[in-house]
Parts: sequence; structure tokens; C-alpha cells
Amino acid sequence: MRLGGLLVEAARDIDAFYDARVVEPCPASTVLVLSVDGKGIVMRPEALREATRQAAAKRQYTFRTRLSAGEKTARKRMATLGAVYDCEPVPRRPHDVIAPPGGRSGDYTPRPGPVARAKWLCGSVEHDAEHTIRRVFNHAEARDRDHRRCWVVLVDGAPYQLDLIQAEARLRDVDVHIVIDIVHVLEYLWSASWCFHAPGDTAAEGWVAAHALAILNGNATEAADAIQAEADQAELSAEQRRGADTCVRYLRTKNEFLRYDQALEAGWPIATGIIEGAARHLIADRLDISGARWGLDGAEAVLKLRAVAANHDLGPYWKYHLAEEHRRLYPVHDQAKYTLMA
Repeated sequence: MRLGGLLVEAARDIDAFYDARVVEPCPASTVLVLSVDGKGIVMRPEALREATRQAAAKRQYTFRTRLSAGEKTARKRMATLGAVYDCEPVPRRPHDVIAPPGGRSGDYTPRPGPVARAKWLCGSVEHDAEHTIRRVFNHAEARDRDHRRCWVVLVDGAPYQLDLIQAEARLRDVDVHIVIDIVHVLEYLWSASWCFHAPGDTAAEGWVAAHALAILNGNATEAADAIQAEADQAELSAEQRRGADTCVRYLRTKNEFLRYDQALEAGWPIATGIIEGAARHLIADRLDISGARWGLDGAEAVLKLRAVAANHDLGPYWKYHLAEEHRRLYPVHDQAKYTLMA
């Protein structure tokens, strides 16, 4: 058997290992945090999803040696990653997250955010996002079967993820508080800031900070109105105000998930650093190396094994896997089913 086949065999019991594991419970006051994200992996043509494979077959590139602006290679299959962790609530204020324009006063020390513990990661490139989100909720319920704890879901705001998370929560009759990563909101604000500032203008930083503080205070709609009014007053062309309009639409459509005032007061985390770090460690550092193209079974096995290692469960899992292999090779027959004739 080749190395690829050995990896696939080594990973075959990972889902069963975690399904059978008993998770140590936490007090009801401990926040239960769930997070999901997606990241593409370059695959061999036969391992692509059907829609991507068809898009690749129809693709007609403008240039022979490089892509033109806006062209996609249609070589990637989306993997979905999930994380679950516990944290004690740490109430904060907006100024603890974003420094006001001009900076903080010298005697002010920002309060640190919540600290993640008992982190658990999972992922899949073979299955769709719904499968991974279901596994994340399964693990969360193993930690809080009676739904006594506060469930916070951190996401980057992708609509399909929001729909799947809300559907899974309804199916399990659990209340979840969905919070969009503040860093993604800041990226939209920075994009909008260049509509009103020249490249490299340091005043853009204060502009972003002022609007970020308004959003952190729970005033996302008011911030969107202010940005739109500024763009109207500046009489910018449609192209010049593109970043501002995109930011305004984002703030208005995602407003229900931008209640950072409530999140900070309750002591919840508001950034997706855990799952973003997992995407870099589980996928980018190994599956996204230069020139690599993966088959489906191999990519799935490597992703799962790296998740087990990141969970510090490789030793216990390997013992479980060897026991399962022994059971498959040497099954124990139920002698009670047979009648002794002699």
C-alpha cells in the first residue's frame, strides 16, 4: 500500500473517535463559542465538485501564461473548518478594542479579551459545509446537552454559512448569538476610507477608528448613514464611491449580527482569530504548499489528521484506531448465538 493509502487508513476512525468521546462539562456561566470558516484547496481535476469541474472545462483564458483581471482558475474545492471552545466572559468597552482617534491616554490600559480554552477543531473537504456545521453543533451539544450555557457563533458573514447555522440551531431548538468578526467589518471600513482620503493619508486611520467605535457601540446603522451622507456630500462618481457604497450595504444587511455593544457588555469574543489561525495551520501550511494538487481522499485524510494533532489528541486517537483495526481484523463472534450439539 502506498503512503497515500496509509494516510487514508490512518484517518478512517477519527469521526467515530470523537463521537464516542465524553467531554468534560463546564459551569453554566462559561461561554460556549462555535466558529466556522471556509478555505479552498487546489485539487486534481477529478476531485473537484461537479460545478467547479464544469466551470474549469468551459474556461477560456485571455492569456496563455497568466490570468487577466477577474479570471479564476477553477482549481479549488472548498474545505469547511469548525471550532468549538470555552471561555469565561470578560466584559469590555469599545475603547478596549479600538483606540480612539488620536490614541489612548497614557494612563489607560485596555482590558484583555476572553481567553479560549479546551479548543476543538474539525474540518472536511470531502463533505459540504452543512456536514461540518452539523459536527460542530454535535460537539457543542456534547459540552452542553441541556443548553444551559450561552452559545456564541463567530463567523465572517458569508450568507450560506449564516443560513446553515440558523437552520441547525432551529433544528436543535438552541438559542445562538451570531456575531460577525469585527476584523471583517474593519476591512470594509478601510475600503470605504480610501473614497475620502488620498492613498497613504494618515487621517484615514482616524476616520476608520471613529466609525469603528460607533459600530462597537451598537450604532452600525447610524455609521452607514453617516458614510452614505459623506459620499453624497462629496459628490463622488459611482466608481469613486464604490468602496463606500459596499461598506454601507454590508453594515445595513448584517446589522442584526453587529450588536457589539451587547457582545462586549456580556464579555463575549468578537473576533474569529481561532478559526482563522486554524485555516492557516490546518490547510495553508500543508495543503496549500506551492505546486500541490490533491486527490479527494488524501486531502480529507491529511486535513483530519492535522486537526487531531492540533487538538492534542493524536496519542489517544491512535490507541483507539489500533483497537478498531484489531477488532476489524479479528472479530469476536457472539458464541451465545450458537447451540452446543455435543
